[in-house]
Amino acid sequence: MVAPRQAIKSERDVETWKAIAIGTFASSLELRNHLDDLGCSVGGQAGEILARPTFTLASHREQAELVLVTPLQLGFTTDTVTLANLYARARQIGIALARPEIAPQLRIQYVDQPMGEFLAIGMEPIKTWGGEPMILSVANGGAGLILIAQDGGPQAEVPVTSRFVFERSNQSVPGAGPMDHAAALLAR
Repeated sequence: MVAPRQAIKSERDVETWKAIAIGTFASSLELRNHLDDLGCSVGGQAGEILARPTFTLASHREQAELVLVTPLQLGFTTDTVTLANLYARARQIGIALARPEIAPQLRIQYVDQPMGEFLAIGMEPIKTWGGEPMILSVANGGAGLILIAQDGGPQAEVPVTSRFVFERSNQSVPGAGPMDHAAALLAR
């Protein structure tokens, strides 16, 4: 059991961690090629996600504000939490799931990521060609900057100390799911 702390009660309690540009690529292939040009490694399952039709890009250039939180900061005190419970708590306090484009754009724009840092993206999972639901992570494992995938099923367990990137929901989010939009409106 992890020692309890004062939990984040509202999105207003979380500072914006980073703002990134999205909508800067015309296609996912162009985005993937840019990752390759920068020397960023893309794991096999992450590459599958980028190639899926459900992986979408913003239709115009805009800024996305990101927040960085742990399940522990959201009030979980057990050693692990399911993604379903983590996402429900994030939505409850007004934090939105990140759009699919956030992960590769963060990988491109976060070139000074400290060695050993792994950041999971709090996003709706995208299924691989084999049907496995996956979410993306940006990491610097010591051998360079990488974009990888991890289990994104609702029952996937993550340590409460894991760091997750979500999108600030205090703005209209074109292309967000109806549940995210409704949660954002209720949180206001």
